[in-house]
Amino acid sequence: MKSISALEVSKNRDAYFILDIRERYEYEFVNIQATNIPMAEVCSRLQELPKDKPVVLMCKSGNRASALANLLIVDYNFSNVLIMEGGITSWCEYVDQTLILE
Repeated sequence: MKSISALEVSKNRDAYFILDIRERYEYEFVNIQATNIPMAEVCSRLQELPKDKPVVLMCKSGNRASALANLLIVDYNFSNVLIMEGGITSWCEYVDQTLILE
């Protein structure tokens, strides 16, 4: 599985489809205006994922994103999936320090 840093994504957001797979309450607490589809719903909503640009999966730390990326690649033949290293935690630390996680 391939990963990408939050800083790299932030440099060219339009090149990626950023998918925040955290639960809605987590997303509502703090987010980066990415598309939010909770992890448990992604497989039933695959038609919402683009085929023409990389899909960057993000969660809080990267663990859930890694698990989902593996599923999408192995079971659904997605080849355009990246994991945001460190998830929203990294975004808050390296990209936008005005966002508060806790």
